[in-house]
Amino acid sequence: MKFGKTIKIFLIDGDPNGRMTCELSNWTGKAYKIPRIKIKDCSDREDLNSTGVYLLFGKDQDNNDQVYIGEAESVLKRLNQHLTQKDFWNEAIVFINKDENLNKAHIKYLENRLHNIAKSANRYSIENFIIPTKSSISESDTAEMEEYLENIKMLVSTLGHKLFDEKREIKPLIKQQTFYIKAARGADAQGEPTSEGFVVFKGSKASLDTVNSVTPSFINFRNSLINKEVLKSDGNVYVFTDDYIFSSPSTAAVVVMGRNANGLTEWKMISGQTLKEYEANDQTKILIDKL
Repeated sequence: MKFGKTIKIFLIDGDPNGRMTCELSNWTGKAYKIPRIKIKDCSDREDLNSTGVYLLFGKDQDNNDQVYIGEAESVLKRLNQHLTQKDFWNEAIVFINKDENLNKAHIKYLENRLHNIAKSANRYSIENFIIPTKSSISESDTAEMEEYLENIKMLVSTLGHKLFDEKREIKPLIKQQTFYIKAARGADAQGEPTSEGFVVFKGSKASLDTVNSVTPSFINFRNSLINKEVLKSDGNVYVFTDDYIFSSPSTAAVVVMGRNANGLTEWKMISGQTLKEYEANDQTKILIDKL
């Protein structure tokens, strides 16, 4: 069971686009979000000379989200080095401990786990060319670092990066509802609505071709998914190589079916109930909220 959290964000420069700190109540960790152009202004932040882990965010050559995950015994010193060594990034998020209890073994453990979680989520391209080494720590330290990881994941998402978030949202069993499309030209897909849009599941099948009446913008978007190998040809259909989040159920339906479509009526549960009917069913929502 999850509980509410209090997050304290302090705008160091009084500017929402400037430096900020982020802290959770009853947690000794502390996060900094720092624009690249503000790194040189951080010499007055003594705690940034502490041991910690950091994330560098930017775009790759194809304008896709990219991240570098690192650790350092003096985070600020390492960030200053990256100003001349790496040019893709425009923002850093740093995690340190206010009581300075993070040691080298801890941050190596965190670096490895963060890398693996980000790779599993598969939302950002990872700039690290070498998989970070996972240090061996005690059972009690492992438990503490795993709790620390959960807070890192929460704060990174709060600060605007879905780097560690699974595309499928974890929900109580009563709330888990899968929707299906089974249509002409081999379209056979499964997915679910999420807080970010509509996710079509890995392994779903989309029609190989499109009808002439499909809106050109959708054709261009569909072709971009093919070029990125989100959709990969497999005989007479395209197959989704990974879970993919669409901005709306209709966009997802058009890509899957290869024709213009209203996702609210095309996506259906096994019972035959459409997504539109499901979302309009106030009684179902009331029941779920009470459970």
